[in-house]
Amino acid sequence: MSPVKKKDRPDEEIEEIAEEEVKEDATVEATVEDLKKEEVENLLIDRNTYLAAGVHIGTKVKTIHTKPYIYRITSYGLYVINILKTDERIRVVGKLLSRFDPKKIMVCSVRRYGHKPVQKFCDVIGATAQVGRFIPGTLTNHWLENYKEVDVVVICDPHADKQALSEAHIARIPTVSLIDTDDTLSGVDIGIPTNNRGRKALSLVFYLLARQILRERGDIPPDGQLENVTVEDFESRIRPQVHTA
Repeated sequence: MSPVKKKDRPDEEIEEIAEEEVKEDATVEATVEDLKKEEVENLLIDRNTYLAAGVHIGTKVKTIHTKPYIYRITSYGLYVINILKTDERIRVVGKLLSRFDPKKIMVCSVRRYGHKPVQKFCDVIGATAQVGRFIPGTLTNHWLENYKEVDVVVICDPHADKQALSEAHIARIPTVSLIDTDDTLSGVDIGIPTNNRGRKALSLVFYLLARQILRERGDIPPDGQLENVTVEDFESRIRPQVHTA
């Protein structure tokens, strides 16, 4: 069985708004009840916070790469991501990224809901943010004015950020990606299973990852919190537009 391949999208913004609305409506069903039987201990944040942010809400498609991270499927036909796996991967990636010079970490997001969380994340840990259109050659063309020499790349979506993913692969740069249930790990070294399109999910995951990196570095205690920074500071202020006839 081959992974489901996403088609190119002529209008990313329109689709992104639609996807956000579907995911937010689905939270009515995908509630705490979905994961209440899981044995949850020592999570990075309260389980209900993960669920309230919709981190666990996937799509109507799963791939062979994301199957291990899926908890169940709802009557909406949406796959539910196991938050224990999400939490576990945030810890792993936090430890990994803490070993790199933050100035050599590039974090990318073409999707607009990822812009704010990426920028705030980079501000907190000292990394380089690359939001919006990824200019071809940024990681591969040494003659390009905005060429960047980095040691690791973090992306929000393997499909939307495919240019960054492709160039990182060509340049042999390790790549970390947030992955939803319909994504693949092709070209990705480590994936964090999560809803990677929702505003609240993106803000929470990047908040937790930033905090975990600082904990691993020793910048804050093992159970320390980010100073004067909240999850809301990572959240995009863009709202889906409701069109009336």
